[in-house]
Amino acid sequence: MEFATEKYLLTYYKRYAKQLGFGVKTFRTKREADVSAKYLTIGCAHGGTYHPSHSNVSRPRPTTKTNCKAKVNAKLVKGVWVLTTIQIVHNHSTVSPQKSRFFRFHKRLDEYSQRMLDLNDRASIRMNKNFEALVDVGGFENLEFQEKDARNFINKAKHLRLGKGGGEALSDYFERMSVMNDGFISVMDMDDECRVINVFWADARSRAAYEYFRDVITFDTTYLTNRYGMTFAPFVGVNHHGQSILLGAGLISNEDTNTFVSLFQAWLKCMNDRAPKAIITDQDRTMKSAITIVFLDSRQRYCLWHIMQKLPEKLGSHSQFNAGLKTGIQSALYDSHGI
Repeated sequence: MEFATEKYLLTYYKRYAKQLGFGVKTFRTKREADVSAKYLTIGCAHGGTYHPSHSNVSRPRPTTKTNCKAKVNAKLVKGVWVLTTIQIVHNHSTVSPQKSRFFRFHKRLDEYSQRMLDLNDRASIRMNKNFEALVDVGGFENLEFQEKDARNFINKAKHLRLGKGGGEALSDYFERMSVMNDGFISVMDMDDECRVINVFWADARSRAAYEYFRDVITFDTTYLTNRYGMTFAPFVGVNHHGQSILLGAGLISNEDTNTFVSLFQAWLKCMNDRAPKAIITDQDRTMKSAITIVFLDSRQRYCLWHIMQKLPEKLGSHSQFNAGLKTGIQSALYDSHGI
C-alpha cells in the first residue's frame, strides 16, 4: 500500500484502529537533516514495556503496556509512503468502536464544537449545560470527546483571552490598593506566563461590615462575565436597613469544585475564619460540594428567585396552576410577615 503523505498514512491507520477498537501511538520516526520524515512506525498504544521510574517493586504502578506487537512500518520512497511491515495480531482484548472513540489518539474536538463551546461560555452558560447542548444536537454516541476535554478547551481559551501581562497589571493594581487601603486583601492564582486563573479581593469596609452582618450571605456566579470570559463571583450580605452590602468578590475562570473550594477558603480566611450561619446560592452541584467542604457548620439555602423560576417546570402540569395555585404560592412567599 502507498500513501501520498505522512498525514494520509496516519489518518488511514487511525481509522482502522478505531474500527477494531484499540488506541494508536507513533513509536519512532527517523528524520533527515531538513527535519522531513524518512521512516515511520505506528502501532497499538499497548505496545512496548513498562519501565518504572521508582525502585519499589512491591508496589508497581498500573500500566496498559502489554508489549503488543501490532504495528506498521512505512518508508518514504520517491516521494510516497510505502508500507514495509504489517503486524495485525494483538495480545490483548479490544473494545467496540463506540468505546474506542474515547482513546486519546482518537479524541477530536471539531471546529463546530469548539465554536459552540466558546460562544456558550461567553454567554455564561455552565459547562455541564454547555456540554449537554452539544449532546442534544449530535447525540452522545456521535461525540468524539468527553466533558473533560470540553472543560480543558474552555480553560485554555480563557487563559488566551486574558493574554500575557494582564496578570502583572492586575497584581500591580492590587499592590497599590494595599498601600491606599490598610485592610485590603487579595489572592491571585496565576500560571507561568502571568495569566490570571482565579482572583479574590476584599477591602477593609467589606471586612468591617461582615463583623456586624455575618448571619446570612449570598453567593452568586450568574451576575456577569468580564471581557476575558472570567465569571464575577460576589459575596453579598444585607445590613440593618435591608440594603445589599458587598463582602468580597472574585473572578474565576472555571466553575468546578476545586475552584469554588479555593475561593471559599480565601474568603473565609479573610474574614478571620468566622463562617456565616447560612449561605444562599443557586442549585449548582459543584458549588454545593464546595460549601460542604469549607463551611462545615453553615446551612446552605437555595435562592428564592431560582426556586420560583422552576415553578412552571415542576407544577405547570397541575390543573390548578394558573387558576390560583401559582398566585397562592407567591402570596405565601412574598406577603408573609413571619415564619
